[in-house]
Amino acid sequence: MKLLMILSLLAAISSAAAPKNILLICIDDLRPELNAFGADYIQSPNIDQLAQVGRPFHRHYVNAPSCGSSRFTMLTGRYGSPGNDALFKRAHQYADDPASVPPSMPEWFRKNGYTTVSVGKVSHHPGGLGGSDWNDESKIELPNGWDRYLMPCGEWQHPRGAMHGLSNGQTRTRKNYPALESVEGPDTLYPDGLIADEGMRQLEELASSEKPFFLAIGLIKPHLPFGAPAQYMKPYKDLSLPPIPHPEKPQGRTTWHSSGEMFGRYDHGGLDPRNDAAYADRVRRHYAACVTYADKHVGDIMSTLRKSGADKNTIVILWGDHGWHLGEHGIWGKHALFEESLRSPLIVYVPGMEKPGIKTEAVVSTLDLFPTLCDLTKVPVPDFITGESLSPMIKNPDTAGHIAYSYWGDKITLRTDTHRMILHRKDGFVELYDHTTPDKETVNIAAEHPDLVAELKSQLEAMRK
Repeated sequence: MKLLMILSLLAAISSAAAPKNILLICIDDLRPELNAFGADYIQSPNIDQLAQVGRPFHRHYVNAPSCGSSRFTMLTGRYGSPGNDALFKRAHQYADDPASVPPSMPEWFRKNGYTTVSVGKVSHHPGGLGGSDWNDESKIELPNGWDRYLMPCGEWQHPRGAMHGLSNGQTRTRKNYPALESVEGPDTLYPDGLIADEGMRQLEELASSEKPFFLAIGLIKPHLPFGAPAQYMKPYKDLSLPPIPHPEKPQGRTTWHSSGEMFGRYDHGGLDPRNDAAYADRVRRHYAACVTYADKHVGDIMSTLRKSGADKNTIVILWGDHGWHLGEHGIWGKHALFEESLRSPLIVYVPGMEKPGIKTEAVVSTLDLFPTLCDLTKVPVPDFITGESLSPMIKNPDTAGHIAYSYWGDKITLRTDTHRMILHRKDGFVELYDHTTPDKETVNIAAEHPDLVAELKSQLEAMRK
């Protein structure tokens, strides 16, 4: 009996001393419309379970409301250009002068003894390659980042086809490509089924190695088109969804846009959710089904982690790359600087963490992930990154956060604990919104509060320096 107790104690000490692994789950276009984040009409049991054992960050903001630019920040710990080509621009600079480009987050962990593997959409292109079909091995989106960068494509033939794939190998065409779909079939009916399966295979292999690992698995749904196996639509068939808050197009100058991705690249059969309440409701149900489909894969990945035994020494991050408007402000998409575009779910799980399951309302940023993971793994924090470690909030959810800085086009924004300021850089026009009032981001109060605007501009200049 004593021998067993000693062996158990030694095993615990060994586990605590071993370098911690990292499992990063990236989910595309995932707004914080989850049960664990207050949306009790959404079926997200697996993400909810992760939130119960981890630290859910309810006011996490991305640094840009688009896939490529947001993922640039997450993967480099630095601000970048606002376009989807941000990582490819960095790759071109790397090719010209490698010494001028600081290591990316996976490259930094490789340098510190980790095996790094990417599966699915982790950088902007699923699989992390360029070229016309996003499968050109000579055009790597994140040079020296991953030991393996994988993208199973199945019937979709190539990553470009899988990115916007509908069921059974359908790839996006320029015309008549449906925005919504629900078809009977298995999880592999859509590309995420293949991504999750490959991610689990890699997880099992990495867990059996003596080296610590950094595994990133990127799921595509709920990105457009909103297609998921029919079983994931069933929970929403007869459900009454809550009204869309502030659905009107805002008056005056804002970062409103006409939802070009939604309406310019997908077919809606002549219907428009902007003026058709029944179709708006249908779109929202399909988005919800895609969330539940993604949640199922999260559950499978977490189950594989537990079965491998590596869960006892693996940090898990669940991260949405940005938000998505479902009619708020009259927008159906991202690409704005409103709350709905910039706020996304973030959950951090650390084995043995204190006060698990308690949310934090601290304002934090995607930029904080790189220093946080260094802090939690005891890997040196490089001096070339920006951001602040989230360890204080992980230890104590009542810890205060910091201002979140984001950008898109020629506009930049600050989100404080109580306000959002948006600055139009071309002519200095300012939007200021008070989140302590029911108006939220519908009434621009900048003209009535010049002192607050001046203070926030001063803070913005200090951050930009």
